[in-house]
Amino acid sequence: MTPQHIHFIAIGGAAMHNLALALHDLGHNVTGSDDAIHDPSKGRLAASGLLPDRMGWYPERIHAGLDVVILGMHARADNPELNKANDLGLRIVSYPEYLYEAAQNQQRIVVAGSHGKTTITAMLLHVLDHIGKKTDFMVGAQLAGFDRMVQLTGANDIVLEGDEYLSSPLDLTPKFHWYRPHLTILTGVAWDHINVFPDPDFYREQFVTYLLKMEPGGTVVWYSGDEELQKVMDEALPKRPDLKSIPYAEPEHEVEDGTLMLCLPDGRFPLGTVGGHNALNTVGALALCTAWGISRKDFLEAVKGFTGAAGRLERKRDLKLQGGDCTIFRDFAHAPSKVKATTASIKQQFAGRKLIAVLELHTFSSLNPAFLPTYAGALDAADEAWVCWSPDVLKHKKLPPLSASDVHRAFQRKDLGVCTSPEQILTAVTRATAPDTVFLLMSSGRFEGADLIGAIDTAAGS
Repeated sequence: MTPQHIHFIAIGGAAMHNLALALHDLGHNVTGSDDAIHDPSKGRLAASGLLPDRMGWYPERIHAGLDVVILGMHARADNPELNKANDLGLRIVSYPEYLYEAAQNQQRIVVAGSHGKTTITAMLLHVLDHIGKKTDFMVGAQLAGFDRMVQLTGANDIVLEGDEYLSSPLDLTPKFHWYRPHLTILTGVAWDHINVFPDPDFYREQFVTYLLKMEPGGTVVWYSGDEELQKVMDEALPKRPDLKSIPYAEPEHEVEDGTLMLCLPDGRFPLGTVGGHNALNTVGALALCTAWGISRKDFLEAVKGFTGAAGRLERKRDLKLQGGDCTIFRDFAHAPSKVKATTASIKQQFAGRKLIAVLELHTFSSLNPAFLPTYAGALDAADEAWVCWSPDVLKHKKLPPLSASDVHRAFQRKDLGVCTSPEQILTAVTRATAPDTVFLLMSSGRFEGADLIGAIDTAAGS
């Protein structure tokens, strides 16, 4: 390998900083810029000497000696460093394009779909680590026991989380279109990202294109209970008769003494995750691993030790209160299908307790008046539900103001609590803290800096 000088524009992103660290570890000369970097990215970059000496975009960091510039989605099309790179005629790529080029000679296993991608990818990596199978990978969330969430060693196989969002400000290709898998799983199709996919049909078409780009003779594992995904398969498979189709269905599952049990024809198997949707994720991952040549026995033995990826239905606290525990879960859920599945799963697992769900509307789609009605019924499984959003975020995204009546009408729940400031939501969770409760805190953001877990801790007297 010939070391290259690689510059990252927007190095602080979850995938971008992990790719930067992986390339640095391989001996490349890596530099980068960003206008804001938060932990854990900040600490990891600093530990490897890759944290920019100052935040912001500086054209002088771009020079003719760079072999390639990797452009992140966080940067804008008029970025000063990007303009300089274009003026110099430098090679500019998105990170999925770079990953594809790095993995051209590997078998590519891609986890795709509107929900469950990170959890299933993390589950696969846990199983592979347990059985000692070496593989390269890219996953969008931190996994316990792994220092890096991107690894590029030239192993025979690479596991990729296949995000359908756009690749970069210059590359409007959905990320997963780049990967051209040999083996893939599709978990479901539920319209999201209204800012780039303006209607459900256009969104669904991205998954058809994804399958049409698969390598010849590829295998697709898919959830047969999803009507939109069924439409994708009905359109794609006649055009690609060479693809092997392996459908999977929702499994039977039970909760026994607080443990999720997967009920299969050959027995009942304990899982370390929570919620019925994770039983579904597990049988999907099992079907994928079986197609990959990993034995059913090895998978089921390994997966019982998997407790989830960071931020994906992560059990943060079990507070001991007189009269019953107070448990806190933190989840990345933001799209309607994810919110509904997560809320229903937690209620099922803790049927005897009061479930308090708190959802932050943070993404462009979730705050968009045209998309908001797709949340109808998403929080119905919760005994108490709160939705919060920031007027400042609406202004930043150039969206019209939201009113409480807009949100009540969209969610179709009259008793829904609404908050538009961190102080209001902190007050709400403090008042709700009580024995025999479960808090489900859902957001792809940070609740505008409000420490909800700390507030519940304090209210519980921890």
